[in-house]
Amino acid sequence: MADELRARIRSGELGAGQRIPTQARLAHEFGVERSVVRQALRVLQGERLLTNVSKGSPATVADNTEPAFYGPGAPPQPTMVGLGPRIAAAFKEQDVEIDALCLTSVSLTLAMGEPLRHIHAGSMKPAKVRVRVLMPSRDIDLAFPAPADRLEAGREAELGGALRRNWLAQRNAQGQVLRHSLLALRATHGVDVRVEFRALPFTPPVKLYLLNNNEALFAYYTLSRRGEQIDHERVDVYDATGLQQMLFAFEHGAGLRDTTFVEQSHVWFNNLWNTISSDLTLH
Repeated sequence: MADELRARIRSGELGAGQRIPTQARLAHEFGVERSVVRQALRVLQGERLLTNVSKGSPATVADNTEPAFYGPGAPPQPTMVGLGPRIAAAFKEQDVEIDALCLTSVSLTLAMGEPLRHIHAGSMKPAKVRVRVLMPSRDIDLAFPAPADRLEAGREAELGGALRRNWLAQRNAQGQVLRHSLLALRATHGVDVRVEFRALPFTPPVKLYLLNNNEALFAYYTLSRRGEQIDHERVDVYDATGLQQMLFAFEHGAGLRDTTFVEQSHVWFNNLWNTISSDLTLH
């Protein structure tokens, strides 16, 4: 949905200062829940394409829809803003290599929308795509999301189990979408694609994206307290919204500090991949 609305804005179909359709109309047009509409609109607001995104009146196309400056040396941006343009830039190469360490692959899946749109439009065609993703194992007790308040032992275990099931469902669903959308490039465009997942025995406190052995994008998972509906009951949990975490960019060759960070990030990722991680099945 974000890709389609972005294309309408870029083409001028939705002009500067114009109100976009209501969330109800968008939900009907795309056949989705309103929560999905709100998430897509927040993505475009983060990219400075929309203003006045709220549950009330329809959002408005921003007066200045030129893309912001992204990349190494730029100020840190929320993940949902900064990751997409860097992934799209990485896909301009013939051999694309992306490594990711994250709690779920939702940010990476969303960021893939832009390069996939370019590939299907014929304006971009890599020869080879290699994607590796490290995520927590289904067999561990997650550090977060977690109940924010102390509860009776039985109730706390019950609530923790429900939070874990919700996380696992999202981890698997987003991973399957990511894998399917990339592997489809084999049949549609003859791209040599390989997508691999492995499981970590711990909850990562940070997220990391490594692009073409040239860039490292790094963010902390910062926890906040929020209400969530679990089994028809509203409870407070500690969790991190991965799309909102500030993403810091480092580029190989942009000084000793950046170069060392990129190199050591690759060493760290490969070390985890080849030692304590295990096979991950998305089901």
